[in-house]
Amino acid sequence: MREPVTTTYQIGSRLFEAGFRALAIDLRSIGHENIPTSGPAVIASNHIGYLDFAFVALAPPRPRREVRFLARKEFFDQPVTGHLLRKMGQIPVDVHGDAMAAAAQAGAALAAGELVGLHPEGTISPSFVPRRAKSGAVRLADAAGAPIIPTAVWGSQRLLTKWRPARPPRHITVMVRYGEPFFPTARTGMARTREMMERIEELLAENQASYPQRPGPPPDDWWVPAHLGGSAMTPEEAEARLDAQTAERREKRRGTPTV
Repeated sequence: MREPVTTTYQIGSRLFEAGFRALAIDLRSIGHENIPTSGPAVIASNHIGYLDFAFVALAPPRPRREVRFLARKEFFDQPVTGHLLRKMGQIPVDVHGDAMAAAAQAGAALAAGELVGLHPEGTISPSFVPRRAKSGAVRLADAAGAPIIPTAVWGSQRLLTKWRPARPPRHITVMVRYGEPFFPTARTGMARTREMMERIEELLAENQASYPQRPGPPPDDWWVPAHLGGSAMTPEEAEARLDAQTAERREKRRGTPTV
């Protein structure tokens, strides 16, 4: 039996969906039948845009289950968006601070039989190629005895992503593909995390191969990974810039000017 959705979650979902309609987003859900109708599960998705959590949670057609998604603390700092996300039961994550509070909330939600969504990479991949993942998704699933639902989103980077102007175009297709729930079988947490990411990468490749919209010539192909012929930065370039950004933030927190 499918769990009931609270009125607050329904209202919040409709507000997000109204925003999607205003931008004429073509949101496509593939494999949503793999989401169990009850019981705990961890939805683990790649991360290419700031709105990934909303697309992953809301792509399945109604009736859908509530998803307690771990989202960046910055979203919760906004008066309107933050209020809405809290009312919907979403979980703030301070990616530059202590993530234990978010992990505790996610663990409690799984223990209560709920769905928890997160991005194992921890932050957006500016190359749009999955980054090396952290083990949080696997550790949460292990502790709760819950399956992992590998998930891949594609197209969301064209709307709002890292280091790009916040000028979302209209009529963009966003695809969300949900894989079959599984329990990683590798012996170590690192190996189980790789097992999870391999499944996510397979689903992502399917999305990319079937994506209905083609890029224009450079620089309009900025959203296509370099290995697929696009002009997005390479994973190596992206990691170098992320490392530099992290170092700059660390120095600012210390109150020391960067050289």
